[in-house]
Amino acid sequence: MTDSRTRADGGMETSFGFRDVADGDKQPLVNDVFHKVAKRYDIMNDVMSAGLHRAWKAGMVGALNPPANPDYHVLDVAGGTGDIAFRIVDASKGLAQATVLDINGSMLGVGEERAQKKGIAENLTFVEANAEELPFEDKTFDAYTIAFGIRNVPHIDRALSEAYRVLKRGGRLLVLEFSEVEAPILDKVYDLWSFHAIPHVGKAIAGDGEPYRYLVESIRKFPNQGDFAKMIERAGFSRVKFTNYSGGIAALHSGWKL
Repeated sequence: MTDSRTRADGGMETSFGFRDVADGDKQPLVNDVFHKVAKRYDIMNDVMSAGLHRAWKAGMVGALNPPANPDYHVLDVAGGTGDIAFRIVDASKGLAQATVLDINGSMLGVGEERAQKKGIAENLTFVEANAEELPFEDKTFDAYTIAFGIRNVPHIDRALSEAYRVLKRGGRLLVLEFSEVEAPILDKVYDLWSFHAIPHVGKAIAGDGEPYRYLVESIRKFPNQGDFAKMIERAGFSRVKFTNYSGGIAALHSGWKL
């Protein structure tokens, strides 16, 4: 499926899965997908990753290693349900402050409700906004995280530039995303699971397999590890690297604002 991927010079802005759409049309279509799956988002991630997303997210937060410092501020983008932000707060011994930003109000509603139930709402701020136009001053955050959300942003280059802008000097970027499987046999098995099983399982769970079909296709359109690393470097980040998880099913990209 490598030939279907976009490259470092762009293409995701007009790609809604395998469909070509006009520039500007993708965001409303993506919004509709996540309005449909918001209440079942955690189940959706289990389906998409066969449960492995939990270990990958733990690895991401472990790599961030947030300090036990109440002045440590993290921006978690496309994190409406709060999953990553909750983990970061826990890892900081309940001291870090996390701003959860999402363009989708349905997802944010789920996150705010969960934060209240967990009793950690005082550590969290929920903001409805676009990753391409962040409503924050320059040099505001110590870290920027985004898990399984960057491929749904139409203009990824704009989102990365905004990430660079709002980070303090010495700030860290961490991006966890589905990527290109590098083991040939695993690649074939993963394709069978993705294109034949996931939409059917999604339909059984949510009554609609189309959102899952888009999500699978968007994974195959997203730039591979090397190309995405180039995009991060182009946004100004230094010491850019990536770590593959589960043979490249997912990859954690990181960079620093120096």
